[in-house]
Amino acid sequence: MAVAARSLEALLVQYGNLTQEVLEKARERQRDGKGLGDVLQEMGVIDSTTWARALAQHYGLPFREKLPDEDVLDLVQLVPINFAKRYLVLPVAREGNAVVVATADPSQISALDDLRVLLRHPIKAFVAPAPVVLDAINRAYDQITAGSASELMDDLDTERLDLELADLEEPRDLLDADEEAPIIRLVNQLIFQAAKDRASDIHIEPYERDLLVRFRIDGVLYDILSPPKRFQPIIISRVKVMAGLNIAEKRLPQDGRIRIRLAGKDIDIRVSIVPTAHGERVVMRLLDRASTLLQLEELGLTGNKLETVNRLIRQSHGIILVTGPTGSGKTTTLYACLAKINTTDKNIITIEDPIEYQLHGIGQIQVNPKIDLTFANGLRSILRQDPDVIMVGEIRDTETAEIAIQAALTGHLVFSTLHTNDSFGAMTRLLDMGIEPFLVSSSVIAVMAQRLVRRV
Repeated sequence: MAVAARSLEALLVQYGNLTQEVLEKARERQRDGKGLGDVLQEMGVIDSTTWARALAQHYGLPFREKLPDEDVLDLVQLVPINFAKRYLVLPVAREGNAVVVATADPSQISALDDLRVLLRHPIKAFVAPAPVVLDAINRAYDQITAGSASELMDDLDTERLDLELADLEEPRDLLDADEEAPIIRLVNQLIFQAAKDRASDIHIEPYERDLLVRFRIDGVLYDILSPPKRFQPIIISRVKVMAGLNIAEKRLPQDGRIRIRLAGKDIDIRVSIVPTAHGERVVMRLLDRASTLLQLEELGLTGNKLETVNRLIRQSHGIILVTGPTGSGKTTTLYACLAKINTTDKNIITIEDPIEYQLHGIGQIQVNPKIDLTFANGLRSILRQDPDVIMVGEIRDTETAEIAIQAALTGHLVFSTLHTNDSFGAMTRLLDMGIEPFLVSSSVIAVMAQRLVRRV
């Protein structure tokens, strides 16, 4: 691989309009062990395309902003996904007897040599932006691992359903689990398929003679799979192992959490298991921590409604409630409101179960009943933190409602949710909790009822 005479820094000055002062600052930050490109992109002075273009010219390789759309999955299968992700390399096309390879880091010459050995063909490399290569890697291996869960069930050895699940290690990334036991791959495939279909929940439901797996997508439950009844104990046990629950306890409800990586994305899963007449029933709520937070203007509010909400969320005190059924986007609406008013002159603190999005500049507290950190107790502590704005994930009981109302009456703006069908139901629910009518009327300044509209 021929290296061009011009230095990489000179090319960055040309393509990225950088100054020597900026480069000097970047070199100082490199002492932490990061690459120059990563540092410059973190500083916001160049983007991934500019960096890739400079690398291509420095190493004398072609540059492409987009990858060829050619089916070479047979070649991709020869490359372990860990290798592809670590070095950001991927076979993308054939050219005669050679394989065309995309790379985001041509400095990894040994990796390209190893790739040549894996592919058993000469390679022709070009440089592409790292996000483009990583996205192509994820999509390619998604297709490879997208065999249906029913096919995976055929691989299960029914004579080995009593294997010790506790001895099976959790894979680092669900897509890296090709060599794991079939039951692990089956459960992983269900989670992978749910995330791919943008499902909010996975239901594993036992009945007298069969087992049913359903996904909730855009608020509607769909039948996905009906595994044989004999697979029920081992599937449930596998989920318990992943969630850190007691696999021997089958009489009491259990709640847990799973944190996984899927195609490079962090996914949090809330697990709820309850005993039923025909075995334990599982519901898993999927939370994509990498999903993009919607802006207030993207929620579907238009005209006067958007203007009204914009005005209300800038009030100095009072309670704003969002109502609707489970999975209707109440928390998403609250996050959009907080993001809109999140300025340096405000102290915003939330207490949530769970924390669905990480919000920069906002203090977020996770509810933990095991140590008595409930909504009510957390809200009391928040009031001692000199907050301007408070968000309570959900008003579930009288104690939380009373503290929230007192906070609103003492100069704080409080956001929260209630499980009611409409906005009028919020008042009825608060009164039913024992809140005095005059306190409700003097503290609640707005109630928004919403539904999730399915898109075509």
